Amino acid sequence: MTACVWIGALACLANLACDTAAQTEAPTGAAPQASTQTSYKVEVVAEGLEIPWGIAFAPDGRIFVTERPGHVRVIEKGRLLSQPLLVLSDLRTGGECGLMDITLDPDFSRNGWVYLTYVSESSNEVRVARFTERDGKLVDERLVLGGITAGMFHAGCRARFGPDKKLYVTTGELFEGDRAQDMNDLCGKTLRINPDGSVPTNNPFFGQSGKRGEIWSFGHRNSQGIAWHPETGMMVQTEHGPSGGDAPGGGDEVNVVERGKNYGWPIIHHKMTQAGLESPALEYTPAVAPAGATFCTGKRFPGWKNHFFFACLRGERIIRVQFDGKRTVAQEDLFKGQYGRIRDVAEGPDGYIYFCTSNRDGRGSPRAADDRIFRIVPAN
Repeated sequence: MTACVWIGALACLANLACDTAAQTEAPTGAAPQASTQTSYKVEVVAEGLEIPWGIAFAPDGRIFVTERPGHVRVIEKGRLLSQPLLVLSDLRTGGECGLMDITLDPDFSRNGWVYLTYVSESSNEVRVARFTERDGKLVDERLVLGGITAGMFHAGCRARFGPDKKLYVTTGELFEGDRAQDMNDLCGKTLRINPDGSVPTNNPFFGQSGKRGEIWSFGHRNSQGIAWHPETGMMVQTEHGPSGGDAPGGGDEVNVVERGKNYGWPIIHHKMTQAGLESPALEYTPAVAPAGATFCTGKRFPGWKNHFFFACLRGERIIRVQFDGKRTVAQEDLFKGQYGRIRDVAEGPDGYIYFCTSNRDGRGSPRAADDRIFRIVPAN
């Protein structure tokens, strides 16, 4: 691996880095490693954050970031604003709980709606709540989806609008695997709801007795990344595999997720197969702890067009995956060990790829100025 440092003045920060992707041996049975022909460098966008979890982009160029202790922060014109948009008060923290994801309504420019996922202290549930941005604050909280049992671990919870403008929410199974197969339980699932929280009538289990209508797919352990192919609309998720306490370690997954299907946990995991249960597109042992995910549209990086990127916490890298239909054909490690634990990765409307570290979450080794947000830009 070769690396070089680029020094230049940016709006807020000056440390830049350029790197070729780390070439490592692929996990057994995984897509082969592939060298990138894309030249890029990494810029620091913001520093001094406290366990950033989710990244969202406003149409006016602002970047919204959630911090797990309960703050929604704003980066505007290259500067992290000192005053948060929101400080949540009814928040359970500790373990993997806290404020998690953020996503903006597809019609945000008109309605100012911002959706957050967090663990409520008062109700001990994971909530999907909608706020309205007004006068530099998030106000008028409205519960969109509740009743998702919370636990100290495996709380989920990624939320993203799909190409169909429905809100998809991934939930964890609280380290209780049977919940993932219980169709009357929202834990261990992918959920699909309308922006107002109502259930779409074309959901696979809508109106079926003993099955929650919000469920889109089930048999998930703890999915924390979700993205859609820019051209085909194929949904791809990342999922944390067993940590050694509920099955052998490793077994992290990348899944192509489809309507009504069962992704197997806890019946199958790792490379196990069984009729009627879906096996992963990629499986990682040892564990990499996959988190946030995005597809690259190729706006800034034509060589990465339609490639899938996902962040790794334990793996301390971003992994780039190339699909051919539903099949993975190549992958590449980026920045292995350079920035520590990486929680989320997202392509911005400018076509650059942004990612955030999670080194202050109690499981990492904080570095100077952590936690930080970076972006990948073309080298030239």
